[in-house]
Amino acid sequence: MGIVFYQEPDGERRTVRYITKWIVDLAVVFVLALFLVQYMGMQYRVSGHSMEPALEDGDTVLVNRVVYRFSQPKRLDLAVFRARDGSRLYLKRIIGLPGETVQIQDGRVYINGTPLDLPGGLSEAGLAGMADVPTELGENEYFLLGDNRSSSEDSRFENIGNVSLDQIVGKAWFLASPLNRLGFLNTEE
Repeated sequence: MGIVFYQEPDGERRTVRYITKWIVDLAVVFVLALFLVQYMGMQYRVSGHSMEPALEDGDTVLVNRVVYRFSQPKRLDLAVFRARDGSRLYLKRIIGLPGETVQIQDGRVYINGTPLDLPGGLSEAGLAGMADVPTELGENEYFLLGDNRSSSEDSRFENIGNVSLDQIVGKAWFLASPLNRLGFLNTEE
């Protein structure tokens, strides 16, 4: 006589395997999402009115922290960067690129002596600050401005100045809240 093992009915075994597979898949997705958010991305909450109308006070954006390891920042990118002393983060729009000369005269932004021609008032700045004289950008330096030029602490002022690539944390790419404005951030020229 042989040994008889109890066998579960086929349906019960499939259900247990299905539930186990579902739980394992969910755990893998959770760990992967946690890794991506922790090491490749971050959330940034907009504080103040310097980026209006594109971004408003209290908006939350997702920031890609690895994009600039594989490509160079481009004009109009929305960049999150650290203050020189590391005390806080800022979000501004990249206007001047490495090697360019930026100047603001009569409310217009000039790049290498040529007026910048961008939509939505992005070529204008009522207050020139330090950019009232030609500001030369170094090899890894960028000139960033807030969209709301009259209410922005940005590269025009000594406490911010030119921003080095090392200060840039990442590129804001998606508006995560409020939900009624959820969507990708347009940074194309």
